[in-house]
Amino acid sequence: MKEYVLVGSGGRGYWMYASAIAERYNDVAHLAGIMDVNRKRAEYVESLIPYEVPVYTDFDKMMEEVRPDCAIVTTVDRFHSQYVVKALDLGVDVICEKPMTMDADSCNAILDAEERNGRRITVTFNCRYMPLFTRMKELLAQGVVGEVLNVHFEWMLDTVHGADYFRRWHRKLENCGGLLVHKSTHHFDIVNWLIGQEPAEVFANGALRFYGAAGEKRSERCCTCPHAGECEYVYQDSQVPWVKAMYYDCESEDGYYRDRCVFAEEIDIYDTMSLAVKYRQGALMSYSLVAHAPYEGWKISISGTKGRMEACEFDTGTQACDDCFHIKLFDRKGGTMTYDLKKETGSHGGGDERLLRMLFRGDLADPLGQFAGSKDGSMSILIGIAANKSIREHRPVTIEELVSFDRWKERKEAWE
Repeated sequence: MKEYVLVGSGGRGYWMYASAIAERYNDVAHLAGIMDVNRKRAEYVESLIPYEVPVYTDFDKMMEEVRPDCAIVTTVDRFHSQYVVKALDLGVDVICEKPMTMDADSCNAILDAEERNGRRITVTFNCRYMPLFTRMKELLAQGVVGEVLNVHFEWMLDTVHGADYFRRWHRKLENCGGLLVHKSTHHFDIVNWLIGQEPAEVFANGALRFYGAAGEKRSERCCTCPHAGECEYVYQDSQVPWVKAMYYDCESEDGYYRDRCVFAEEIDIYDTMSLAVKYRQGALMSYSLVAHAPYEGWKISISGTKGRMEACEFDTGTQACDDCFHIKLFDRKGGTMTYDLKKETGSHGGGDERLLRMLFRGDLADPLGQFAGSKDGSMSILIGIAANKSIREHRPVTIEELVSFDRWKERKEAWE
């Protein structure tokens, strides 16, 4: 029986990890502590667990008293490295929500801590476990497109999901590195993993064109906004019981508002982004992310020496009605083949539960290398970190400027 502590008791911390440990994996895992700087929120999460769990606002005190086997870090992104490094220095393994961290300095600090302590970091890339991406990886591993030469990846967030990043803590670059780090880390990791290549250089553009100061009417927050009755972006879930208890009822502790205005002038993350990425092994990727689309979903094409693969997924809009996913293959002789996959239930298409089983039971084979460590976590965020630097400095940015590849060359056996 392994002892776990939860560091950060927001929605992701509870719904993804705390509830899973307490309800579905309680034969192999025990939640031994919950820490959050907002004590009321931590106490609320504790009240949902079917057994008593000590609650803390001090990380060091929790680690000293509980002495866990593993710390699960689900805090605001800017604090990931602080808790990850401390846990590693205490000889404790870490499960870290994506992104592993949000800038180059803290990425290097985490890698240094892992190296000097010999402990393990697992980064939770649940998209790798989604059946559609899993099947794509299997086909690519079989060589259906040959050597990968080019990737085009387009991700659309609608104005329900997309807007939510602009009303929460994610709205400030200093908290998360923007969507290019916080959100796109999923997308960059999927491409890195699918094609089995490492990013080398990034050139990017980003703009805030739809949210923030682009709006005509604004207020501090939705629940007190005089324009709420006419605003299509007003937060709709304020009276959902768990949202109210986890956020609104805890505001007196730290003044954090879950429903800030998406048109606030303080917002400084981008809502429209495009990247050109060069990989060390030669592939090129074009990538775009918009957070104000009329529907939600993604499209990808992967072209190689033998052909091309295309796939897509839509969560909202008319195209979301299809009950199957489709992977299309095109060869160079005019032949085509389509693989149809029935959509599965469960969060992230069943990917979350497969990831959790790997985390807490570890009883699934991993022939595709879905379980992700610190190198995977670094390679995904470094594309976003390089993109932010490229936007600021108006130039291509190499990954080597941020983290030396010699680090992995010298420790290859440790990553494998």
